Amino acid sequence: MAVTDNTPSRRSGTSVFWNRARAQFHATADLLDLDESCREVLGNCRRVVSVHCPVRMENGIIRSFRGYRAQHSNHRGPFKGGIRYHPEATQGEVMALAMLMTWKCAVVNVPFGGGKGGIVCDPQQMKPPEIERLTRRYTKELLPVIGPETDIPAPDVNTNAQVMAWIHDTYAVEVGSTSLGVVTGKPASLGGSVGRQDATSRGCFFTCLKALPMFGLTPDKARLVVQGFGNAGYHMCRLWSEAGGKVLAVSSSRGGVYNKDGLDVEAAKRHYTEHGDLLAFKGGDQITNAELLTLECEVLCPAALEGAIKEENADTVRTRIVAEAANGPTTAEADAILQDKGIFVIPDILANAGGVSVSYFEWVQGITNFFWKQADVHERLKEIMDEAFDGVYEESKRRGVSMREAAMALGVSRVADAFKTRGLWP
Repeated sequence: MAVTDNTPSRRSGTSVFWNRARAQFHATADLLDLDESCREVLGNCRRVVSVHCPVRMENGIIRSFRGYRAQHSNHRGPFKGGIRYHPEATQGEVMALAMLMTWKCAVVNVPFGGGKGGIVCDPQQMKPPEIERLTRRYTKELLPVIGPETDIPAPDVNTNAQVMAWIHDTYAVEVGSTSLGVVTGKPASLGGSVGRQDATSRGCFFTCLKALPMFGLTPDKARLVVQGFGNAGYHMCRLWSEAGGKVLAVSSSRGGVYNKDGLDVEAAKRHYTEHGDLLAFKGGDQITNAELLTLECEVLCPAALEGAIKEENADTVRTRIVAEAANGPTTAEADAILQDKGIFVIPDILANAGGVSVSYFEWVQGITNFFWKQADVHERLKEIMDEAFDGVYEESKRRGVSMREAAMALGVSRVADAFKTRGLWP
C-alpha cells in the first residue's frame, strides 16, 4: 500500500473534477469569509491512498488493477463514502467526490466526513469470481485506513450489496471479529438496513416533493426525465410512477427511450436487466443521451456520471426543476446558465443525500444491534430530507444566492465550525 500526496495523477482529465470541486469550495469560502487556516485544511484531502491489486483471472493470468481511497475530512465524524468500479475512475475523481461527500453529510447533519473509493476496471467484462477476488484484495490493501469508527465504505457506480458483503467478510476475517458497522449497503441478511436500496432515489424524490409546490405542481401534474437507469435512476422512475407521475424518458450509457404518453417503467426495467441497455426497447422511441437532456419536462433528473450538463448543452435544457441524483452532474459554467434561465436546481449534495442518510441509519443499527422497520426508515429519511431542504432554501433566501451556493454555504460552515472548535493537534 502506498499513501500519496494530494496531487492527482497525470492521467488525462484526472484533475478536472478535483479542480472544479476545489474552486467551488473556495468560492464558498469567499462567501463565508473563511480564514486562511480553514481554507488550507478543508481545501485538501487529509489522506489519499493508491493501491495495486493483483488478481488471478479465470484464465489463470494475473492482472493488476489500480485502486484509490480518498479521505477528505473527519472533523464531524468518520469518513464515509462509496466505492465505484469504472474503467475511467481516477484519483482526482475520488478526491473530488470525497470533498463533496463532506459537505453532503454536513448539509443533512449526519455525523460523518467525506470519503470515496474507486477501482479502475470494467466489471461488465469481468466474471463474478474475478470481481470477488478484486474486491477482497482491494479491501485487504485498505485495512489500515478503514473501519467502523474510521472510514465506512458503501456502494456506488457498478458496486452493490454483494460487493459490500465481500468487503464486510474480508474485514471480519482479517481483524478476527465481525463488525456490522464497517460497511453500509450490505444485504439485510448481513445487517444491512431495509430501505437502503432506494434511499438515494427516495431522498431525491422527497426534495422534489418540496420543490414542486413552488411551481404549483404535484407529481401527477409533472413530467419526469431521467438520465441514467441504474439503481438511482430506476428507483426515481419507480417512485415517480407510484405517485401518479409520468416518466417521459430514461437512458443508459448507450442511449435512451422516450414516450410522450409516459413509459412503462417496470417493462423498461425488465428489458434493461435482460439486455444491459435500453436499445431495442419497444415501449418508446430511441433517443440519444444528448437528446434526452433537451426534452421539455417539469423535472429533469441526471442520475448518471458527473459533467452531464455542461456549458455546451445547458442552454438547451427545457425544464423547471433539475434534481441532481448523480454526483457533480452540472459544471459551474452550466450552473450559471441554468440559473439565468430561471431553472430551479436541487444540488447534488442535497438531492442525493438520501443514500448517506440511510447509510447512517444502517451504521447506527449495526453498532447497536437494534434494527428498524422499513416504515421507520422512510419516515426518518423524510424528516431529514425535509429539514435539510428547508434549511438550504432559507439560507438561499437569506443570502440571496442559488440553492447550490446555499447548500455549499451551509455544509462548509458546519465543517469549518467543527474544525475551529476541535482545534489543531499538535
